[in-house]
Amino acid sequence: MQDYRNKVREDLKMFDEATRDFYTGKMDKQTYKGISGGFGSYSEKGGKSGMLRLRMTAGRVTKEKLAFVVETAERLSVDTMKLTTCETIQLHRLTGRQILDVATKALDVGIVCRGGGGDHPRNVMVPPLSGVLPGETFDVIPYAEAVAEYLLSILYEIKMPRKLKIGFANHESNQTHATMRDLGFVAKQDGTFDVYSAGGIGPNPKKGVLVATGVAGEKILYYVRAMVDTFLAHGNYEQRAKARTRYMQDTLGEEGYRKAYQEKLDAVLAAGGLDINVTAQPVTKQGSGELSGDRVIAQKQTGLYAVSYHPLGGTPTRQALRAILDTIQDMEAVEVRLGADGTMYIINCTAEEATKVLEVTEDGAKTRFEHSVACIGAAICQQGVRDSQALYHACVNAVREANLPDGALPVIHISGCPSSCGTHQIGALGFHGGVKMIDKVAHPAFTLHVNGCATMGSERFGESWGVMLEESIPTFLVEVGKLVAQTGKSFEEWLPEHVEELRAVAANYLV
Repeated sequence: MQDYRNKVREDLKMFDEATRDFYTGKMDKQTYKGISGGFGSYSEKGGKSGMLRLRMTAGRVTKEKLAFVVETAERLSVDTMKLTTCETIQLHRLTGRQILDVATKALDVGIVCRGGGGDHPRNVMVPPLSGVLPGETFDVIPYAEAVAEYLLSILYEIKMPRKLKIGFANHESNQTHATMRDLGFVAKQDGTFDVYSAGGIGPNPKKGVLVATGVAGEKILYYVRAMVDTFLAHGNYEQRAKARTRYMQDTLGEEGYRKAYQEKLDAVLAAGGLDINVTAQPVTKQGSGELSGDRVIAQKQTGLYAVSYHPLGGTPTRQALRAILDTIQDMEAVEVRLGADGTMYIINCTAEEATKVLEVTEDGAKTRFEHSVACIGAAICQQGVRDSQALYHACVNAVREANLPDGALPVIHISGCPSSCGTHQIGALGFHGGVKMIDKVAHPAFTLHVNGCATMGSERFGESWGVMLEESIPTFLVEVGKLVAQTGKSFEEWLPEHVEELRAVAANYLV
């Protein structure tokens, strides 16, 4: 597996040349995007700076990797970082020289940026508390890490129509949206996996097709390769807008797709050579003492706790990450995990250690609503239409001022454009950015999506109710929150019997 890392190092020389050419004006934006995306980097709004996506396989951030992120941010004075919905960390506002510097040094600590964007397999996702969460089936991290290594090893052998996102789930919460991914593995109580394929959110969202059940863990790479081969054979290379795996359900039909996938699976099973033997590494640390609180999760290991920390907007400061690193540096077996909603979890803490972590993470979200998800937004993103971060903060400020009780509003999901980087289609309330023409004048606006859900067995995409002006959304949310608060229920408890009441409120804000 080491061979691909050597290829990546060699490849960075070409990326270096392209980056020099772009930032000195010798290469146009689209040409550079076609190159830089494959290295997990894109130029930002205005073309004077860029971002770099640090792949964190299975959302695991070891102390060594966290130290790299912190020390890099300090060395380069990085003021903007983003925890993404694919469990990666993005560094923003980098110069061209800094991008290459970080991508090269990241390899030394096991962070591979290659394939972090473009038409490549992306970061393999895992529930952030895998291995420590009470009620989970089993720890899926070793399997996800094996899949990630395999995908990186074939990176130079394949040319897919578009990206490929893979997620694992081991709990009904389905935090990684595994049943709605290009490929998803759902862990079962008997130690096997159900496999879902050709799903995805964004334009034309679809739940994945169940293509296999009861798959032994040692066989999962065959199912990964079958997915890749099916995509290579039946993906759309002509129309980029229809090149995601979910469009194969449209062109082949669900049964036709299942048949096509099975044909590729039979071929790779016959060829053999992809069996794996993974060994789970159980937590052996022991703790004592008791602790409770809104941000404290008791692990299934007696006496150990995880602490959740949701930096507002999913954008931690380098100072906050430095405080976490310094606090956990000498704590046995403690590491950071990234969730798909911009939340960090510091796991394997004793009660005493967790108390210290709580103290240095007090600047994060205080309520369920403040845990809302927003992509980086149009102030930075070249593809963005609206500034989703600005809307998020405007909404948080309005809800705080209204002094609404916790739970009166749900976690909302905000994407700056129809692409679902803020996963707007799976939120109880979601918004995606756009423009509304009124009297021939363009106004900042967002489309409202209602009643999405990723929970296993209840998966559904939110229904689009229409367009709201950006300036009206905080007021709309406060009105909804007050309405729910009067009932003493949470938003999720209230909504099923009051959909029409919500629709009536929304109608006053739709344009």
